[in-house]
Amino acid sequence: MRTQAPSSIEMLQRLVAFDTTSRNSNLELITDIQGYLSEFGVASTLVPNAEGTKANLFATIGPQAEGGIVLSGHTDVVPVDGQPWTTDPWTLTEKPDGNLYGRGTCDMKGFIGSVMTLLPEMRDAKLKTPFHFAFSYDEEIGCVGAPVMLAELRERGIRPDGCIVGEPTSMRVIVAHKGINAYQCCVRGHAAHSSLTPKGSNAIEYAARLICYIRDLADHFKQNGPFDELFDVPFTTAQTGTISGGIALNTIPALCEFVFEYRNLPGVDAEGIFQRIQQYAMDELVPKMQKEHPNAGIEFKKIAAAPALDASEQDAITQLVRALTKDADKRKVAYGTEAGQFQRAGVPSIVCGPGNIEQAHKPNEFVSLEQIAQCESFLQKLIRSNTVGA
Repeated sequence: MRTQAPSSIEMLQRLVAFDTTSRNSNLELITDIQGYLSEFGVASTLVPNAEGTKANLFATIGPQAEGGIVLSGHTDVVPVDGQPWTTDPWTLTEKPDGNLYGRGTCDMKGFIGSVMTLLPEMRDAKLKTPFHFAFSYDEEIGCVGAPVMLAELRERGIRPDGCIVGEPTSMRVIVAHKGINAYQCCVRGHAAHSSLTPKGSNAIEYAARLICYIRDLADHFKQNGPFDELFDVPFTTAQTGTISGGIALNTIPALCEFVFEYRNLPGVDAEGIFQRIQQYAMDELVPKMQKEHPNAGIEFKKIAAAPALDASEQDAITQLVRALTKDADKRKVAYGTEAGQFQRAGVPSIVCGPGNIEQAHKPNEFVSLEQIAQCESFLQKLIRSNTVGA
């Protein structure tokens, strides 16, 4: 397999060496990619976050024409803290089992590396319509970067015909995924000595009631749907991920904070789910809390939101990728991607990329040489399909 994709491996080695854990800046990697593009005469635009510490990159290869296809990938990766790695996560390591190990090899620097490797072929081809590179920041913490880039494209009047998001799918076509919605909840009570409980308002206990309500909603969706059996988890889910509160056993806690998420099926009103949770908090819990202390209350902060994807089989991008991969099966996944954001912005999108999602986020993350070769072959077919005379 090395003979089929040697340059992709070299580029992947280059990308993995950058520690782009979401808590860090991705600017070193992004400026390295920008420099690589400039070597081939390709101009690119950096779209920074508000603080200027991170940036998306957008570039166009080919004719300055309407439409074109976006090749999209995120540059950030999840942490390696506390994971039992047997290799250096920031050094690409090839093993005799035919796999390439390192953080981000699967999710999703393998796809970005393959795209960058095919840049010379794209540049030299007589393309009918352009290819657009869209590399984002902070996908792993809630698809934060892509909306900033999409807003920039709208302002510049760029309207692509379709988007391929190269998340790990084992190079199979994914036409739908769930939406992701994450919130921080702050429950403010009133402190008092635990021997004087009527003089306090217990933030932990009210937080627990709200958490149980969220669990009841999850149980309702599990029992009553709606259902879509093409998903591995065929209903909308909800869960509480972290919680903190209290300072001592003998002190009524004045503060409790927790983080919860729900993942909605396409077609399920994501905002409606939050409104049910918020209404329960404001109508049922807050009045009781304020009878105990007037300053008690509950606050919500949205920390991540990525819409569901539900691609149409009639979309040209769906038909094209199906034809190039010879994959006619209809697959839907529970994890989220930036494809839903592109679709909401009016760009028909699908998900297809190298690697298996089961390897993502784990210690000893890997992508196989075979998957990298398949991705490069797919991209070569994509280029040929967009060449004058094809």
